[in-house]
Amino acid sequence: MTVLVVSGCANKVSHETTGSIARPAGLEAQPAPARAPASTVAQMSSGELRTAVDAYGQRYETDPKNKQIGLGYSAALQMAGRNEQSLAVMQQVAISHPKDRDVLSAYGKALAAAGDLPKALETIRRAQTPDYPDWRLYSAEGAILDQLGRPDEARALFQKALVLKPNEATVLSNLGLSYLLADDLPQAEHYLTAALRQPDGDARIRQNLALAIGLQGRFEEAEKVAAGTLSPDEAKANVAFLREMLSQTNTWSKLKQEGQEG
Repeated sequence: MTVLVVSGCANKVSHETTGSIARPAGLEAQPAPARAPASTVAQMSSGELRTAVDAYGQRYETDPKNKQIGLGYSAALQMAGRNEQSLAVMQQVAISHPKDRDVLSAYGKALAAAGDLPKALETIRRAQTPDYPDWRLYSAEGAILDQLGRPDEARALFQKALVLKPNEATVLSNLGLSYLLADDLPQAEHYLTAALRQPDGDARIRQNLALAIGLQGRFEEAEKVAAGTLSPDEAKANVAFLREMLSQTNTWSKLKQEGQEG
């Protein structure tokens, strides 16, 4: 999927492709990894994230068939931008847990992050069961369809997910990003605002909302939203980037190109 970017390539916009692993295992700087909300990982510094990856890597090396360690390690690797390694980990976990929904969902996410969208879609659909559907898989499938340029199908799946899990932040966020990528900024703002209001609304949702607001020219408001998770200097840098981009022609295509190159 094409991504958008703020402040050069620092903060990218991308779908949460699996609700089940939208809460990756975050780590504190301690010997044994522990489960933590996605917001913990999203707000880690690069040094803290490296510590998390290293800690999970040590645990994974000693117990590669452990489902929870594998899922956490793969999620942390994705957060660190190591998508090929994340996929390799999930391939091994899927061999040990071939029918596990959480594993298949995370495997689909890893495939999507590595750029194999058709196989990602096939994997997610294989994990879904019509008689007992999983909202996380609907959301994951929708995110992949959006990346394949099929937004109407994607949004229909996001709405199905919301029927099963009303007001779920990751699904609302995916809907917002779907409209953001289609340059429907008011709708993007609507859904991202709703996502941020939920108890599990995290830093990434806040930054994407700031982007949607800033792209509408409301820079002071965008800076205030971004300042909730960024330092004052970072928030100002993001807004300065948006101002510069919006002062040029073909702003939307330039933003998408920046995201592709980042």
